[in-house]
Amino acid sequence: MSEKGIETATLAGGCFWCLEAVYLELRGVRRVESGYAGGHVQHPTYQQVCSGATGHAEVVRITFSPDEISFRELLEVFFTIHDPTTLNRQGADVGTQYRSAIFHHSPEQEAVARELIARLESQGLWRSPIVTELVPAAEFFAAEAYHRNYFARNPGQGYCRAVVAPKVAKARAKFLGKLKRVPASG
Repeated sequence: MSEKGIETATLAGGCFWCLEAVYLELRGVRRVESGYAGGHVQHPTYQQVCSGATGHAEVVRITFSPDEISFRELLEVFFTIHDPTTLNRQGADVGTQYRSAIFHHSPEQEAVARELIARLESQGLWRSPIVTELVPAAEFFAAEAYHRNYFARNPGQGYCRAVVAPKVAKARAKFLGKLKRVPASG
């Protein structure tokens, strides 16, 4: 990034609406953009990506201040809010576009991700091995405008109530101290 002291992380962990909703709430996160990365088609559409034919994953590109939240902390959230052991699947969302992947932007990010994955594997938190891809950052294509801030704009939509809201609640409970503001109880 051109702004001094700001870094970028690109993560794929199922539907980008879930990841975006969680990361937007974290202190130190400046911007979260939903989009597509890791495929072979230039400027793919949502429909093309959903077909599985483009090779892209649904991703979020996170712009953050490492003085406020580290890349490692972003990954700790990432491994909490999705299942890194299911190949090309998150819940009912199935296909390569829903794969688990970390698109690292530097050798330092790659090293942090490798170390964290090794530590998580050694802890045996999951019954199956972690299948998260660790690959160099790929060209990012922003998703269509209607995907931006989707959960905040559509909290009553079925998928948001059933899938996104529980992930947001889980992240809020586990990472309360990292939130920009504490949600009102209700």
